[in-house]
Amino acid sequence: MEQLQKLVVRYGDCEQEPVRFRPGTWRSWLEPHGAARVLDIGVGCANGLSGDRLISRADLADLRDGGGDDPDSLRDLFVAVMVWGSGITNGRGPRYTEAALSDARMPAVLRSTRQAVREGDLSGAYRQFVLNGVRRSFFTKWFAAVDDRSATCDRALILDDRVFRSLNALGWSSWQAAGTRHWPTRYATYVSSMHGWASSLGVTADWLEWLLFHLNGRVDEP
Repeated sequence: MEQLQKLVVRYGDCEQEPVRFRPGTWRSWLEPHGAARVLDIGVGCANGLSGDRLISRADLADLRDGGGDDPDSLRDLFVAVMVWGSGITNGRGPRYTEAALSDARMPAVLRSTRQAVREGDLSGAYRQFVLNGVRRSFFTKWFAAVDDRSATCDRALILDDRVFRSLNALGWSSWQAAGTRHWPTRYATYVSSMHGWASSLGVTADWLEWLLFHLNGRVDEP
């Protein structure tokens, strides 16, 4: 994709910044489920505004690598993913997270989808993820967070509406590339396509994913 190559050159010096979140907004939703300790993740903002903190993708990886396989550890990682994905702009994030925490299927879903991701079965993970309040934009964040496989693998990537908007603006269609409208297959095709493009462009797939997220469909703007 020639246009994608131009974007990579144009934005090559940019990188993803940590996400600001407001612990006070989340606490009342998480405390009944014993998950409020997640709000200590990351670092405090330099200006101390409203007690805001910053959480990065690296913080999620540290929580994953330092946590166990028990339901509480997986739950805490999932909540951290939801906090990171929501920031201070998605006011529905705490409510949707609480809906998922109240879903009795959560322990089994988190365990089975993490296992599928680590086995490289991304379409299987997509099929299995069903939790109240959580849709593709967020459960693919979970996939990316739990995937600790070698960088030589086609590791899971996030596919949310902003990334999709950029892909469509570049003329790429997931269902045409996959040859089906079956979403689990389309997601796996997206991941493999992104890794292929990243390799040919000399960047990492997760950076390329972030760039498409950052552009949010504005691929023609200077």
